[in-house]
Amino acid sequence: MAKYLARDAPVVYYCTMKKFRIQKRLSAYQMDPTGSLRPLMLMNELQAAADIHAEEIGLGVSFCRENSLAWVALFFHVDIPKMPNASNDIVIETWPSSREGGLRAIRDFLITDAQTGEVLVRATSQWVMIDMMTRRPVAFAERIPNLVEINERALDLPFEKFPDFDPNSSQIVARRYDDYDLNQHVNNAVYAVWATEALGVEFRGKHRLRGISLNFKREISFDVKELNIETAYKDKKSAHRISSEGVIHAYVVCDWVPR
Repeated sequence: MAKYLARDAPVVYYCTMKKFRIQKRLSAYQMDPTGSLRPLMLMNELQAAADIHAEEIGLGVSFCRENSLAWVALFFHVDIPKMPNASNDIVIETWPSSREGGLRAIRDFLITDAQTGEVLVRATSQWVMIDMMTRRPVAFAERIPNLVEINERALDLPFEKFPDFDPNSSQIVARRYDDYDLNQHVNNAVYAVWATEALGVEFRGKHRLRGISLNFKREISFDVKELNIETAYKDKKSAHRISSEGVIHAYVVCDWVPR
């Protein structure tokens, strides 16, 4: 069993044979003007838990650097019954839940309130491991044949191609150096920022993000200077297409509820 943090303790994590858990207190800088966790920070917290767990089981940054490999996300589905806020100490739980074929691995996440156990966020994600030299996926049977999986899903949704759409607005954003991470590609969380910010300050002030799905299509190279964010909004759902010079890099779909 986990020992939960005392109120004055900053962070603790541990790894069990089955799942990884991290308990922490959220900080003011992570919050939006309403006191709720920003989408950028939510995605970063999920990514950080996955990174730590991968390192603990021997498949993290150290392993990837030694073998010229990298984990790359293809999909994220995030269900947000209640966005964490500044008053929450949270527990983030993550585990590899299954594989699809020999190239795709699924990792699930669960965020709960540390005091009450209330479920705040459920998420599932699909990943491939790529060879950094060829930028092509590698077979798990060749590189990590003993990958352990926990047959349990936090969010049982399929990883299917997102439908295209006709946008009713678009905007150009500049690609920034700080958008890129250690793997030389745009960090997963940045796509959530581009999508949610495209709806404007007034909309964001009146609506809360209830769910977000991301389908990553094509890497954004350092040569890309600007990105086009096309958006369609209908029935409390927004769809976003992120592209540059006709190349589609990602689709994002968000569900919204009034604040």
